[in-house]
Amino acid sequence: MVRLWTWFASFVMPDGVLVLAAVGFLRPGGLPNWALPLEQAFAYLVLVTGVLLGLYIRHTRILLALLLLALADRALLNLSGVEAASAGIDRIVFNAVALLLPLNLLALALITERQILISREMIRLILIVVQAFLVGWICLPDNAAVAAALESPFVDLRFTNWTPIAQAPLLAFGVALALQAVRFTAYRNPVDRGFFWALVAVFLALHGTRTGWSPTNYLATAGLLLIIDAYAEIYRSTYFDELTGIPGKVALDQALFNLGQRYAIALIDIDHMKQINATHGYAAGDQILRMVATKISAMPHDGAAFRDEGNKFVVVFPGKQAVDVLPHLEELRKTVETSSVTLRAPRRLFRKAAAPVQVSATISIGAAERDERRSTSEQVIKAAEVALARAKSGGGNHVKARVEGKVQAT
Repeated sequence: MVRLWTWFASFVMPDGVLVLAAVGFLRPGGLPNWALPLEQAFAYLVLVTGVLLGLYIRHTRILLALLLLALADRALLNLSGVEAASAGIDRIVFNAVALLLPLNLLALALITERQILISREMIRLILIVVQAFLVGWICLPDNAAVAAALESPFVDLRFTNWTPIAQAPLLAFGVALALQAVRFTAYRNPVDRGFFWALVAVFLALHGTRTGWSPTNYLATAGLLLIIDAYAEIYRSTYFDELTGIPGKVALDQALFNLGQRYAIALIDIDHMKQINATHGYAAGDQILRMVATKISAMPHDGAAFRDEGNKFVVVFPGKQAVDVLPHLEELRKTVETSSVTLRAPRRLFRKAAAPVQVSATISIGAAERDERRSTSEQVIKAAEVALARAKSGGGNHVKARVEGKVQAT
């Protein structure tokens, strides 16, 4: 239940709350008269901010998504009626936007952000422009059959009469939303969450045309969500280790800078990691790293865990002495010693898969505390390194602490 609530909170916050706020405040009459100029400037602020951020961080997915949203906004605003058109060219344009926009956003969500290549980005840009011409082509009288296909129902209309969006676009929205929910559950990537809620905002932009809602406000909300989660991804990649999910080196440096007058630091190193990688492969080593990180995070203590580099983790205990944390560190050592990860062999056609292999590891821990001799975090870490070296001697799988210049064992 706790894990389900954690997933739900990370999925809904802050994007779902922002979408709910948009429904409350950006609908007609949702804002007082004095705030209407802010509403009118909202879309421009989002566009400018998104373009500047996308260029600065070289996030082409955000730039292309903003372009798609802007093109969709212009297309919808050029419709002759306030509501979604019921016939003619207006209806064709509405259906085409409703079908193509979720599919394009899904495609952008699925591609991997790599180093910018002008040729690749030009191809993506050309594909977007081609779709705009495709919509114009569908609007020609000779292509009435294609236009009718966008509107053709494949289930009873009673199930979809609640929205002006045709059934084919509804299916596109459903598939895109389902895939993004699955991707976020699997990878917990803020950008995947952003694309999910951006799709929700786009749906509201299209659905709300029936009641006179401005599509611009909700398309701008979609852009804002993508910007926020792009920034969240920058923060996550900067402060958190991608492999283990715990805070990384940058976060550790900040934590060490903000320590008080009393604290202890523990260095944790996985024993014989080179041998594990050589015997079972680097994928096994990665699983071991994730397992150890999980055990450290689950340890009942008041410390903050970080991945330093390589096979080393650091736990900072504010307000503690080494003697206070040694029992917890010894319990952690025993927990890791009795744990293992399961390696499953890849399936091969016409061959029976090999039996799963259990791989275990041990850890060595060195701890030290701040005292009169060691007044800086660098000095405490050096003392912990001395204790760690003693713990690793003789094969490792020990806990040592350096207290008052002497190395103590648990």
